[in-house]
Amino acid sequence: MFLIGIVIAVRLFRHHVLRKFLSHTQLDESLRFGIERIVGYTIIVLGFYLTIQNTGIDISSLAVVAGAVGVGLGFGLQNIISNFISGIIILAERPIAIGDRVEVGGVAGQVAKISLRSTTVVTNDNISIIVPNSQFISETVINWSHGDPKVQFRVPVGVAYGSDTKKLTEALLTVAKDNIHVLEKPPPSVDFIEFGDSSLNFELGVWTHDMVRSPRKFRSTLNYAIDDKLREVGIEIPFPQRDLHVRSGIPLVVQSLPPDPKPPPS
Repeated sequence: MFLIGIVIAVRLFRHHVLRKFLSHTQLDESLRFGIERIVGYTIIVLGFYLTIQNTGIDISSLAVVAGAVGVGLGFGLQNIISNFISGIIILAERPIAIGDRVEVGGVAGQVAKISLRSTTVVTNDNISIIVPNSQFISETVINWSHGDPKVQFRVPVGVAYGSDTKKLTEALLTVAKDNIHVLEKPPPSVDFIEFGDSSLNFELGVWTHDMVRSPRKFRSTLNYAIDDKLREVGIEIPFPQRDLHVRSGIPLVVQSLPPDPKPPPS
């Protein structure tokens, strides 16, 4: 009963006291969330320890049994323990935070909740995916919002050989300028990448912080605008072409020879 009372008290303390207190500080939301979680779990652990002591159980006498049980649980629950430790590391170091746009293990979306065992990521299709915390520690994580929310998008553009490159550069910069989600500083840029097999390959680089949560939509909007602008200024977007050369010559005709005549009878 004492332990149940502590759990209820911790929940009330977190929701009605600690959360309100942290909301009046200048800490960001992710840090407030991490402090709230760590304080809550710490109080529960201390309450569990006090509960055992109040029951009169000698903890030292259970050391051997607890050690054996701990070894068994360590082998059987190593994945859960790994996720648990990873959750503490995430809450302490904050490589990801609530609201960040992340990509890990083929999953891309916005972080909605961080717990000690797993993290909930919501995709652009409003699908909640539960990702084990160990993946955020052991695998490479792309965090679009870490530190500075401003990111650069690079949009490849291929045009036909013989196109006016200066006119193309002006057209691409105009497309970037007309998009309300593109930042003026740093300014957009156009780079000449290479002479391709069938096209001159350029790249439009733009900076934004509004469309980090929906990068595919942002790229699609830019591609539509680039296609319309290139049609307007008369610049062709080519498709792969191959030239086939056929050499002419005199065909070789092989004539069949008549069968050998039969030799005269002897």
